[in-house]
Amino acid sequence: MDLGNDELENISIFERATKSVVFITNTAIRRDIWSLNTFEVPQGSGTGIIWDKQGHIVTNFHVVYGADSIEVVLSDQSTHQAQVVGLDPDHDLAVLRIRTAKEQLIPINIGNSQGLRVGQKVLAIGNPFGLDHTLTTGVVSALDRTIKSMNERTIEGVIQTDAAINPGNSGGPLLDSSGRLIGINTQIVSPSGAYAGIGFAVPVNTITRVTPQLIKFGKLIRPGMGISLIPDSIAARWGIQGLIIAKVEPGSPGEKAGLQSAKETRLGRIQLGDIITKIDQEPVKVFDDLVRILDRHKIGDRITVEVQRKGKPRNVVVELQAIN
Repeated sequence: MDLGNDELENISIFERATKSVVFITNTAIRRDIWSLNTFEVPQGSGTGIIWDKQGHIVTNFHVVYGADSIEVVLSDQSTHQAQVVGLDPDHDLAVLRIRTAKEQLIPINIGNSQGLRVGQKVLAIGNPFGLDHTLTTGVVSALDRTIKSMNERTIEGVIQTDAAINPGNSGGPLLDSSGRLIGINTQIVSPSGAYAGIGFAVPVNTITRVTPQLIKFGKLIRPGMGISLIPDSIAARWGIQGLIIAKVEPGSPGEKAGLQSAKETRLGRIQLGDIITKIDQEPVKVFDDLVRILDRHKIGDRITVEVQRKGKPRNVVVELQAIN
């Protein structure tokens, strides 16, 4: 059979990359109400990628959410129990770990999501509907999309693709034409739940930033100001545009910069302190705006925070520090 160059490239990429792609099953413990015996029930399935020779597997948070037991099936069909190492629901990412011989672990080839162009070829590998490794192809349809994670936080810089992504593809790799990882497939837009031509992937540059922290700390260590805020719903009820600072932690970057918190008067009323209206000239209206902006920064960065204090604007420079 004569095959074209493009077909041969697809075959080569698929055969190489599938060695780094795993199938994940998620089960939950249930108790029979009559016998009181416990048993496992399937809760979901998805795909993951081998990250390193230490057995770390990267997938979507929603693939392992609520799991009591997780199994990982490698490309050689061997099955391994997995432990959760770290979770980042804000970016829909999770890191698992399996214990097996290093010879069985072939890490994915990491690429770069910066410089991607609309129209360039992409390939998606997954295990849709519990089937064995499946390849679909398409192009980058759009860049810098925003989607919502399970906890309603905004994920920025998302890659949109028309490569078919179906249930079970979640957590699988989106590859460029050289077989390098450029994203992890995470969501589709579909009224029916089946693929409708719009899929989204978390960009690999986000993954390479988050994954080492999940491996080391079990969670994402964010840069922050050391402040807490009055809920958005209350601010809206009061007719205030901006983020009302409820408390500034002692010794925090916010305190060092002179940010002022709300106070309770002797009569039990709330006396407002600073209301954050902009960060680096970008308006902030709700908490998600703050998280989205800080997510672009790293620990040690200095940001300019514009606040309203007693009805007058004021700029404060804050040096971001690690906030647990």
